[in-house]
Amino acid sequence: MRHAKAEQSGPSDYQRELSDRGVVDATEAGQWLANRGVEPDQALVSAAVRTEQTWEAVNDGGGWDLEATLDESLYEAGTESALDLVRATDDHVRTLVVVGHNPTMASLAALLDDGEGDDEAGNELAVGFPTSALAVFSYDGDWAELDEASATVVAYHVGRG
Repeated sequence: MRHAKAEQSGPSDYQRELSDRGVVDATEAGQWLANRGVEPDQALVSAAVRTEQTWEAVNDGGGWDLEATLDESLYEAGTESALDLVRATDDHVRTLVVVGHNPTMASLAALLDDGEGDDEAGNELAVGFPTSALAVFSYDGDWAELDEASATVVAYHVGRG
């Protein structure tokens, strides 16, 4: 997931907060996930303010009570580094939510997609990854083995409350 709409300025880029619309959109995205039966075991979230706030709103919208695993390196991570962070997920985790920044989240989603999934979701994923966008993937294997074109996109959504 890409973080929700943020304010244009803040003390630093890292400290930019979500806009009111961003909170509403992220909350809606959480409701959408919950309505699809997605219940995360872990949330890997960039430690930037806007990504942390995005997860809080998604968590509220989904009706979960899951504390984020904040990772400072996800803030500036490129695609391969972000993939390495996902590969480090504990084996007991069945459903992982990752909340980060573009262009990394879009390129990570594109990298993982095996092209065998939902046609509409795959097409939307290819067109863009705006704020509050999320792609849901199915993957059957060990996290450590996750690689290029090894996951199937099953849904795509842009939170718009």
